[in-house]
Amino acid sequence: MNYVNTDPSRINIVNKNLQGKKVGIHRKQSLIELYKCKTQNEPNLKLSKLMRVLSQDTGIGHTTVKNTVRKYLYEQGITQKRIVRTLYEQIGTFEKCKILQKIHSFWFRHKIPTLKNISFAINADPGLPSLSVCELKKVLKDLHFEYTPCNYRLRALTEKEDIVLWRRKYLEDIRHYRNEGRTIYYLQETWINAGEYSSKELWTDIESPRKDKQIIVVHIGSVEGFVEGGLLCYESKTNTSNYHDHINGEIFYEWFCGILPLLKENSVIVFDNVSYYSVENHVPTISWKKDSILKWFEGKGIVLDRPMVKFQLIEIVKKTRLIYDNYRRSVQEAINHNKDVLRLPPYHCQLSPMQLAWEVVVRHVKINNCTSFKLDDVRQLLDDGVKLVSTDMWAGYVNLSITNEDILWNLDIITDKILDETVTAKINLVTSSESSSD
Repeated sequence: MNYVNTDPSRINIVNKNLQGKKVGIHRKQSLIELYKCKTQNEPNLKLSKLMRVLSQDTGIGHTTVKNTVRKYLYEQGITQKRIVRTLYEQIGTFEKCKILQKIHSFWFRHKIPTLKNISFAINADPGLPSLSVCELKKVLKDLHFEYTPCNYRLRALTEKEDIVLWRRKYLEDIRHYRNEGRTIYYLQETWINAGEYSSKELWTDIESPRKDKQIIVVHIGSVEGFVEGGLLCYESKTNTSNYHDHINGEIFYEWFCGILPLLKENSVIVFDNVSYYSVENHVPTISWKKDSILKWFEGKGIVLDRPMVKFQLIEIVKKTRLIYDNYRRSVQEAINHNKDVLRLPPYHCQLSPMQLAWEVVVRHVKINNCTSFKLDDVRQLLDDGVKLVSTDMWAGYVNLSITNEDILWNLDIITDKILDETVTAKINLVTSSESSSD
């Protein structure tokens, strides 16, 4: 009769785990079963010796054995390791805005920002996360930065042409509208956790993603205050850390259509360039029926001068789609109500007074520690927080945003001047070198 060893403590696993190879959950569970048998059969065995025996019997490294047993004793069980997001993935819009302002500050001090000195400045700031060079490069890519050679060794971090043009046009347009005496409304969103806040979250701007319900909040206001009846809040159905991922374009569009009649005639609406704001109008493709394509042309006011086959119609669509893709649903709806729309350049939150107004509202929710998970209770706290932002406070926030507009207007002028001086110095250096060689 074959003898079957049923005592796990006497099983000798000879397959040694390769160095650097991750130990799977099933193997860790076997380790814990062996640990329990050993402690039951040899209760007087010293812990240090037990760890060595377990490592020898399982082939798992000594450090991994200690950590696994320690975790078991603490949690009384082995669970799958949770997925930890990288530091780059944890950086939100607020942090990126701060990093952008940090880079801009170099130009205002007449210093050329480079990857090295920007990395040092960010990591020295306690209000910003410490980033590796690799993570910083990813953030700079999101902020639309590129390298501009200044001399033989120096490469300046400069914003791409389309961002600079976007910012200049925005500043020119909003100044023009303000000089015309038109009312300017600022639209912005935020999100809050429904539940108790830690002391760290309570007294800082940190809003850590949690398993609690996350409430998406949208509002609109002007120098006269928040628009009455303009608060939108609803529960997020997703589980991502970036609140932009939570917001539903259709919900926003329905709310936006309802808010337009509450705004003054011939006013201007400012909001940031977020995809959910603008669910695109559908553009015909070759899979569309010919009648549907013709109706699309009719809706756009495009008159066809002769009968065409579908391929010819699609060719015209390709020539005109760029025009109509830019007319997003929300923007077009605003135009239909005699309103103009301005979009903030990406990560320029200092140009919106809503940023400061939201801080007051969110702080009110945090301090009152909303432990209710009912949307109506959270909405009541939000309504109370909105009332705390007075007209005088709004006027101050708007004045601050105007000051920031003037600062950013000078930014591009200063940048051009510094880069021109650097190029001139480079040319002079080359000229003097050539003269000395002669």
